[in-house]
Amino acid sequence: MNIKNVYILDDRAILYINGEDAKVFLQNLISNDINRVSDVNSCFSSLLTPQGKFLYEFIIVKHKSGYLLDCEKTQAEELFKQLSLYKLRSKVEILNLSNEFVVAAFSHEKFLTFNEVKDQLGCTIKYREDPIFLDPRNKDLGARLIINLEKLYLSLKKLDLHDANPKEYYSLSHSLGIVPKDLNKLKDKLFGIECNFEELNGIDFKKGCYVGQENTARIKLKNKLSKRLFPINVINGKLHEGESIYNNNEVEIGKVLIDSDYPFALVKYLKENFNEKANFKTKDASININKPDWIKN
Repeated sequence: MNIKNVYILDDRAILYINGEDAKVFLQNLISNDINRVSDVNSCFSSLLTPQGKFLYEFIIVKHKSGYLLDCEKTQAEELFKQLSLYKLRSKVEILNLSNEFVVAAFSHEKFLTFNEVKDQLGCTIKYREDPIFLDPRNKDLGARLIINLEKLYLSLKKLDLHDANPKEYYSLSHSLGIVPKDLNKLKDKLFGIECNFEELNGIDFKKGCYVGQENTARIKLKNKLSKRLFPINVINGKLHEGESIYNNNEVEIGKVLIDSDYPFALVKYLKENFNEKANFKTKDASININKPDWIKN
């Protein structure tokens, strides 16, 4: 990322969780530890099904007496409804602030020019009361600013940041192996741990119970993780959601889950039939599968 570029992520939404029970409410639901979130630190987390399957992912940022959830806009309304179902008698207020706040992303290098920052994932500071944080998943994704829409462009001017095409940011995210868009296509189709949430700092295996914790812990402890979500590149042809991926010996090694501009597949990466340097094929396409370098096994 260019140090002067900023990417306005119109596909992101902001929910606000507030109230006396907000912290306990989130702690009982999310895959990460809410105690990691403070005025100086933000975290990445997810909400899973009771069976441990993926539903929603988001970044949690401390804001005033509550928490901002930076999530994909296509998931925001359903996430709002899901959280409301869990609310029951909890003293919690859940608000959708997507019409008021916007998310902007800029480079890691620019983030390091701010006063009082630390070069650590999730490091959070305030800029005129608005949170700026280094992406808790991967430093190469840079930092984010969550700001009121009315103040956005004046603040960007003062920060000497210039609006750039967000497709550059999405392409970077895809190349890093981190899903930038179309998260609804993953819902209930794979386990949260298969989304690489452990490596992306989205799962805490030491915290207490949360929704989907039992299966997540079992897969981890019994070393049952044999499939992972990997980015794929189309060499030629066209992808179709849900279709199988084969090697040259016609052995199925994965399935396409996201078939759009930034495609991903669930890949049986520990099988002897998978060679990350090989070309693979679907019914109508020839593809490469990229194993991110931050996945060590």
